[in-house]
Order: sequence, then structure tokens, then C-alpha cells
Amino acid sequence: MKFKSETMKKVIMGIAATRPDEIGCDTCYEYLHRFADMLKNGEDPAKVLPLVQHHLEMCGSCGEEFEALLLALEALEADIS
Repeated sequence: MKFKSETMKKVIMGIAATRPDEIGCDTCYEYLHRFADMLKNGEDPAKVLPLVQHHLEMCGSCGEEFEALLLALEALEADIS
């Protein structure tokens, strides 16, 4: 099987960015609401929850889930206003 060079670069970069203290998707998901609330309040959630930030950068599924949460919160705020 041949890999495209772009795919190989992504795999290598992912391996290089692996941390010994990484969290999994389940743990990240537990913190998404807190992370979003902090962001909405003008705080820097990456300072308080760096492992969540790292996971969101590395995991496309959780990143998409987080973006959907932000959109839902924005829509909710718009309905309330």
C-alpha cells in the first residue's frame, strides 16, 4: 500500500506531538462545556486546561464537537437576546 506524502507528514507530525500526559476523547468531552464557558467569558482556557487544548488540536472529532458546541451556544445566546 502506498501512502501519499501529505498523509505521511500528518502521521509523523501526530506522533511527534504525542505527549505522555495526553487525555482521551472521553475525558476531553467531559471538559468541553467548561472550556467553552471560559472562552466565552474572555478567559484563556488553554492556560487552565492545556491537555484539553492539546487534545482539541490533535483530534478532529473532538475539535468538530467543540466547534458545534460553540455554534450552539452562540445560537442560544442569539435567541435569548
